[in-house]
Parts: sequence; structure tokens; C-alpha cells
Amino acid sequence: MSEEEMIEETSEEFVEEDEEKLPFAKAEVVRLMKENLDDDKMIRERVKVEMNKFLGDVLKNVCKQLNDYPYTTIEYEMLKESTYPYTNIERINQEKERILLHLEAIKADCNALAMDVQKTLKLKDVVEEDSFVSFSANDEEEEEE
Repeated sequence: MSEEEMIEETSEEFVEEDEEKLPFAKAEVVRLMKENLDDDKMIRERVKVEMNKFLGDVLKNVCKQLNDYPYTTIEYEMLKESTYPYTNIERINQEKERILLHLEAIKADCNALAMDVQKTLKLKDVVEEDSFVSFSANDEEEEEE
């Protein structure tokens, strides 16, 4: 048996082991993926398996949130609230961008205020030193002339 055949065989065994542990029917996940991908796209086996696992993880996370409710019956509103991060990701990203832009504007305002404070509200000692320096510079120039 060549090395290539051994690698192929091992990868097939790995895939078969994964298929047993997958949360959803692989064919159904692949069918849904193909429905939503362009016709010219090919899906590698690992992508099919990882997508299946990802969907299982999403389901587990939603169920954890549903378990946080004290009620024994799960209502539609509870499901809606638990799936919000997944169904409204675009809106959440837009809000994030809006907040980041607002924070940048606040930073710019703070920097402008800091510059104004440094320019206009100098400490008394600093002003005297500045004027002393300018006086001594003028004295030196007068002495040279």
C-alpha cells in the first residue's frame, strides 16, 4: 500500500468518525449550504463537517440561554430573544460602528480641549518663566548692540 493510499484511508476513517458525532444530518446541512452558495462553488469535506459542528454549537448556546428562563415551557418570545445575536448580526455591527465613531469624536474633542487648556490656561509660574526668558533674551540682544 502506498503512502498516498494510507493517508486517504486515514482521512476517510477520520471523516466517518466525525459523521457519527455530528449533531445534524450531513446531507441536509450540505443541501442548505448548496442552496445558499453560488453554483460554481465546491465544498470540501472538512467544511461540511465543521459547518455541521458550528450549527450544533449555535443550537447549544441558544439552549443555554433558554435554560436561564425560570419557566418550564419555552415560548416563541424567549426563542426570539435567545437567537437575537445570530439573527441581527448586521444591526449589531452597525451599532458597534456607530458607537466607535462616536467614541472617536469624543477623543478628538478631548484632544482639542487639552490643547486649548495648554495654550490658554498656563500656570502662573510658567508664564513668569516665559516672560523672564524673553526679557533676558532682549537684554542679551541689547548688550550685543
